[in-house]
Amino acid sequence: MTADNASANSGSRIPNFFKLSVGARIEALRDRTALTEEDLAALDAGSHTLKLHVADKMIENVVGVFGLPMGVGLNFLVDGREVIVPLSVEEPSIVAGLSGAARTARLSGGYRTEVTDPVLIGQVQVVNVADVPRARETLLERKQDVLNLANSLHPKMVARGGGARDVEVFHHRAPEGGDPEGEERDMLVVHLLVDTREAMGANIVNGMCEGVASLVEAITGGRVFLRILSNLTDRALVRARVRIPVQNLAMKDYAGTAVRDGIILANDLALVDPYRATTHNKGIMNGVDAIAIATGNDFRAIEAAAHAYAARSGQYRALTRWFANADGDLEGHIEMPMKVGTVGGSLETNPTVRLSHRLLGNPNAAELAGVIGAVGLAQNYAALRSLATAGIQQNHMTLHARSVASAAGVPEEYFDEVVDGLIESGEIKVWKAEEIVRRLTRETAEAPDEDAEPRSSACGKVILLGEHAVVYGRSALAAPIPLAVESRVVDTVDGVHLLIPRWGVEQRVAPVREHPTGAAGILAVLLERLDLGNRSMTIEVFPNVPRAVGLGGSAALAVSVIRALDRHFALDLNDQEINDFALECERAAHGTPSGVDNTVATFGTTVLFRAASNGRDASFAGIELKRPLPLVIGMTGKESLTAKTVAGVAQARRRNASRYDGIFDQIEMLTNAGADAVRDGALSELGELMNLCHGFLNALQISTRELEELVEISRRHGAVGAKLTGGGGGGSMVALCPDGTDSVLAGIKNAGYDALAFEVS
Repeated sequence: MTADNASANSGSRIPNFFKLSVGARIEALRDRTALTEEDLAALDAGSHTLKLHVADKMIENVVGVFGLPMGVGLNFLVDGREVIVPLSVEEPSIVAGLSGAARTARLSGGYRTEVTDPVLIGQVQVVNVADVPRARETLLERKQDVLNLANSLHPKMVARGGGARDVEVFHHRAPEGGDPEGEERDMLVVHLLVDTREAMGANIVNGMCEGVASLVEAITGGRVFLRILSNLTDRALVRARVRIPVQNLAMKDYAGTAVRDGIILANDLALVDPYRATTHNKGIMNGVDAIAIATGNDFRAIEAAAHAYAARSGQYRALTRWFANADGDLEGHIEMPMKVGTVGGSLETNPTVRLSHRLLGNPNAAELAGVIGAVGLAQNYAALRSLATAGIQQNHMTLHARSVASAAGVPEEYFDEVVDGLIESGEIKVWKAEEIVRRLTRETAEAPDEDAEPRSSACGKVILLGEHAVVYGRSALAAPIPLAVESRVVDTVDGVHLLIPRWGVEQRVAPVREHPTGAAGILAVLLERLDLGNRSMTIEVFPNVPRAVGLGGSAALAVSVIRALDRHFALDLNDQEINDFALECERAAHGTPSGVDNTVATFGTTVLFRAASNGRDASFAGIELKRPLPLVIGMTGKESLTAKTVAGVAQARRRNASRYDGIFDQIEMLTNAGADAVRDGALSELGELMNLCHGFLNALQISTRELEELVEISRRHGAVGAKLTGGGGGGSMVALCPDGTDSVLAGIKNAGYDALAFEVS
């Protein structure tokens, strides 16, 4: 690894990484890895994966590309180098277990590794030899001729310091036809030992075996049959070791010595019992395979070599050894075959593999083998520690409960309590999570804090028709959603403080600046406009509308805060005044908002809204629904920054105003027709209008791959209409489902997205 790459990979310890959003995790890798700006952008956009047309050239009968989650193992210190480890694996707990093990190991210096030369063995089988002992002797006498011929076939490999290094000859007697009672057949097997340097080397070794076959036949007088590499790469070994002081092993309810002795006892069983050893080594390979897949190496060959090596004594045994050293500390050692490559193969065709190598800091083959050995040892420690203490089942149960709670959409303030309740009940099901939430919600409502300031709330919104066109004076059809932002004001004596626990915001609100930014800056402007700039207070905000997903979260926050200020300071504001102040906040946040978000947040009803334009004031009319609107909102998980997408459309419009105004006029026609459809209860008509509107929004180039996937899933599962909603560029999609929301909701969640179903009435 070069010095530049080593310095780039300078921080594998990232506290609370798992709590960050996916986008924030990607950003955290920026200064810690050798990833390029293109890599980071590709990860964020999800465009780093193997493309179908490339896959079609890799194997036969291609019909698709199969995906695996890609995570990173943190905290690794390997031979004094900080390493962030790419891991492609679908099983929960592996990434967390590895990161936890590495964190413990780094306290005492991390992992130390040794790697032997990257030698691969090619086999040439020789049969029908008249004088086997003489043929073997002659082959060894002329091995230099064999090596010279083999190396002449790959001069570039020799120039890189590799090539055929040695020849070994073995005499085997095998029963003909595999019959143990049958006659035995003599055969010679020539081993060609080839140093393949950075390459995995399968094709090189196979080519050398093929190339020397005629010479081997001439020397032995026999007939060459098989000529192929062996995947038992026991000349290319990795050894890794770790020392963990006993005090670092202590945990709740377990002394360090008890954990140490439990790990040793569990390992001892795997050294003598093949049934336990199989599970023990499978756990090691959980980590080894995950990094091998991520780096484009042949995990099947690595698996085969590992298991064969584990049985080299004649009995299948553990690949690791754990023991107490002279100081009483826990030591762990692993030794296993590890023939990997950093050039050729899928590294040349799969963009994710190339990205993984850069994530590692572009290691050479020996360094990569060392990291994989350390990962195998770390995974083994994590598994044995769990077995020696709370048990793996408990860890899996906790992860499963968290997954179920997430799938059930449990609010953050109840999340940990719901997870505990699921585990305690033994019913780790979505329905049980929902039942626990209902109980907790009821208990909270029945036991209010009498001394607390009442909360003021405002709802989020979903735009059914009219996005972006509404910014240019056209109409938009929008409805409230059953998610709200709540706020309250508490008197203090030391200035103004903004507290949003769910977002990790706790800051002092400074006086107004010329160009206010962020929530605190916008709040400072609002307080000055309300003549409250000299008052001391804490404004607490409890948002249940997700941020930056196109659901009006910022407008709902503004309205709820204004209402809380109005309530606390008895400002006697009416709804229109609240709406006007909220629009000012929206302008500070987004630049040129239409006003529809704050209008729905303020009045809480379905509206046909028209923005101010050409001297005409903004206006809206409430829409009375003849039938409820069963809706599903699917969220991409990517931020939708309204200011950015509005600015992008504005820039495009400046280049060709008539073309874009034509699109906006078409969207307005759909919007007005949609308002009529809502009034008439014509949901199929409304759905068709939504589909058409999505097409026009696509023409504005504000859709994304994720939004298109959500739209397609929704329509395929029965939605009569589906379109992006809000600013686009990420964010959310809305689907109209008059025949029921269950199928669409399940389809979206099964695809890995968050979703919400509700009715607007």
